[in-house]
Amino acid sequence: MKRYKAVIFDWDGTVMDSTSCIAGAIQAACIDLELPVPSFEEASWVIGLSLDSALQRCAPTLPPERIPEFTERYRHHFFQLDQTLTMFEGVVPMLDDLRARNVRLGVATGKSRVGLDRVLQAQRLADRFDYTRCADESKGKPHPAMLFDIMQRLDLEPQHVLMVGDTTHDIQMAASAGVDSMAVTYGAHSKRTLLLSEPTVMVSSVREMHNWLIERL
Repeated sequence: MKRYKAVIFDWDGTVMDSTSCIAGAIQAACIDLELPVPSFEEASWVIGLSLDSALQRCAPTLPPERIPEFTERYRHHFFQLDQTLTMFEGVVPMLDDLRARNVRLGVATGKSRVGLDRVLQAQRLADRFDYTRCADESKGKPHPAMLFDIMQRLDLEPQHVLMVGDTTHDIQMAASAGVDSMAVTYGAHSKRTLLLSEPTVMVSSVREMHNWLIERL
């Protein structure tokens, strides 16, 4: 059985229950700018991607010069709801348990640095992670740059790392970085979609994730 020294988490839809908030803010921003409104499934699919990649998918008719306007409207709608967001049940105790077992913990997220720092402070979780990387500091998912950055900073070899995420972007990033992946089915992408990306393992709850991990540390 493979043993891991580090677990890298995606944020939205993996440790924080924010999928509906993000997708809804994307749809509302499209309404504000009188753009075709993507379906909830389509808006959810782009979660975790860089802004440019996400807009190419969910707002393909948006002129480049209006991207700042879209970003402002998205943030307006998101910030109206984000104070009500919570971590998935069991995530914080799991993080504490992993740290007690001397597992290195990281975050690789499509959020901006400002956005991640804001939520880490609000949730009082900054001290749980050894290193975090955001899309605006590196190349966005599914490019493996964020994972390479984390592994270099923490002096980790790919065979000792597991990436956990709720989208195919996370699973593809892990594969490109040469690390194993865990797909969670309670986030943005459906179980069927995740299966196509061929994760190392798939779980349906935080409890199942926790139990699987502690047997492999």
